[in-house]
Amino acid sequence: MKDLFGQALLDYQKGLFTEDIITSTSISDEDILPVSYLFRTFKDMPKLEQKALRLAKGSVLDVGCGAGSHSLYLQNKGFQVKAIDISKNAIEVCKLRGVKQAEVKSLLNETETFNTILLMMNGTGVFQKLSKLSKYLNHLKSLLKPNGQILMDSSDIKYMYEDEDGGFWMDAHSNYYGELDYYLSYKGEQEDPMKWLYLDFDTLKLACETVGLQCDLVLEGEHFDYLARLS
Repeated sequence: MKDLFGQALLDYQKGLFTEDIITSTSISDEDILPVSYLFRTFKDMPKLEQKALRLAKGSVLDVGCGAGSHSLYLQNKGFQVKAIDISKNAIEVCKLRGVKQAEVKSLLNETETFNTILLMMNGTGVFQKLSKLSKYLNHLKSLLKPNGQILMDSSDIKYMYEDEDGGFWMDAHSNYYGELDYYLSYKGEQEDPMKWLYLDFDTLKLACETVGLQCDLVLEGEHFDYLARLS
């Protein structure tokens, strides 16, 4: 990966901002992702994120931490937080912003244990595909201290396949409808396409039960999104 997402964060952090990130998916047109939004404070976060941060307890792992906004909020509240991301530039931004423990690392390479694991901003995206879900959930389970919790958000994007008559045009022979190709460009340069998973709650709950995790619906958002607590 070229790490264009991380480069955008680093440019913004260093005062070199000139343009936002452009995103699209295999089923949606181009959209603008304002870089400033990735540096948001608690009051500018969606209700699902605010709720997740309020539920945090003990030592915290922030997976896919980006610019570190969630980590910083919790750290300032006195929590011991470890922030990880596969983006080298994002981790540099976290450190520049004051996150004390930030590492370039993929979730599957993490080995420490925590009381709370956070996966925010469609946290199920890191699972990539439905076929990898059990592998990731089993690994997350192995990172939990006794009575620990995993807080993650996602969206049921079934509505994106709805036609004018209220029916759905999903191909029964294709993959799970929440498996998307995610495209990103920054300053005219294209990032390599990524696999990204949006997961409906019932599918997540069933997968959790299969690996011995309890999955509870904590809060529903305004647009088919939700916050789940796994324990």
